[in-house]
Amino acid sequence: MLGRASTLVRSTLSNSIRYGSHGGVPGENLPFQLHNRYRLTAWFCVFFGSGLALPFLVVRHQLLKK
Repeated sequence: MLGRASTLVRSTLSNSIRYGSHGGVPGENLPFQLHNRYRLTAWFCVFFGSGLALPFLVVRHQLLKK
């Protein structure tokens, strides 16, 4: 029973590795596109800027709350 399970896991992993790749193209498996450099820069500013600004906004909200 254990041998059958390990064979199933091994075949599933090898199939996912074999068929799950995108042809080895750099950036193909990313959730954003790398083709437009200005759009990419804007998205990075929004992403990291929101994470940096959030603690300050939370503190401001707490200070203004009565």
